[in-house]
Amino acid sequence: MVEEAKNLLDWSQWGRQWIEHLRRHKTLNRELERHLHKFEETFTLIGRQASKLDSTQAGDELPTLITRAEQVQEQFHHFLRLAQLSEDEHMEQEMRESAQESINVQPAVAEEVQVPVVVPAPISYPGAREPVRAARPVPAGRHTLPPLPYAYNALEPYIDEATMQIHHNKLHQKYVDDLNTAERKLAEARESGNFELIRHWERELAFNGAGHYLHTIFWPAMSPNGGGTPSGDLAAAINRYFGSYNAFRRQFSQAAEKVEGPGWAILVWSPRAHHLEILTAEKHQNLSQWDVIPLLALDVWEHAYFLGYQTQRDKYVENWWNIVNWPYVEERYEKARKLRWEPY
Repeated sequence: MVEEAKNLLDWSQWGRQWIEHLRRHKTLNRELERHLHKFEETFTLIGRQASKLDSTQAGDELPTLITRAEQVQEQFHHFLRLAQLSEDEHMEQEMRESAQESINVQPAVAEEVQVPVVVPAPISYPGAREPVRAARPVPAGRHTLPPLPYAYNALEPYIDEATMQIHHNKLHQKYVDDLNTAERKLAEARESGNFELIRHWERELAFNGAGHYLHTIFWPAMSPNGGGTPSGDLAAAINRYFGSYNAFRRQFSQAAEKVEGPGWAILVWSPRAHHLEILTAEKHQNLSQWDVIPLLALDVWEHAYFLGYQTQRDKYVENWWNIVNWPYVEERYEKARKLRWEPY
């Protein structure tokens, strides 16, 4: 099977994972669910058509299939924005009703929010980036698990499918759930004025919040088409501060291998110092720095590699460089370096 057809298969699975995620974590009205069903059918159909292509058919049929996929991708991004807006409006109504009840005011009955969705006959093709969401703040206790931007087996042989399933579906989901619990408990404490358990919930907020945010960077920072070296301004910044890419890679790898216990190695941009730096974190949040922006993060908790590498963290770190998604890191760097504080 040609490479582009394999990419379409991965994309088809990616789309169906997004749909499963939405149904599990979002409140969708009947209209949104109807369109979601259409997208599900289209993702499945394009994946099925891609699986049947061989080298003799690819020249004629593949470009048409990719064009359809690109159209669907744009439509699906639009759908995700509408779904987010619909959910936020629903949540705002719930909060208003809750506030009214708390002061013994009978809440008015609101009509169901109907979001108009204009979706042409669905059809799509993405890169490694996650779909763009509406720029709305996440309400307290409403964080969600980001779907992977590729199939669970896409990083093999470097990271196996079973590890990815456990790591993403179970462990990252647990950080999200516990972060939401911490935020809700702190919201309750603010409302009641009872801060007896503030130390516990602030620790939970730090640990699970850092775990959620680092993993959200970690997934798209890898790609089945990754590896190689960075380019452009990021490559220049690495050479300028670390001396060379090889010197940077050696330091990053050693930092990852020598983290004491579970933790991370992280390439960051410092808006204060105006340069890159390599940091480590024990657990998710200990022994790191404030006032920096993570660009590239490597998870060296044992759950990230034990099934495939057992205790050989050094081999996991070495192989991980084969799947680093440098374009994603470069994109983060281009945005991060625009933030500069007065240096001290």
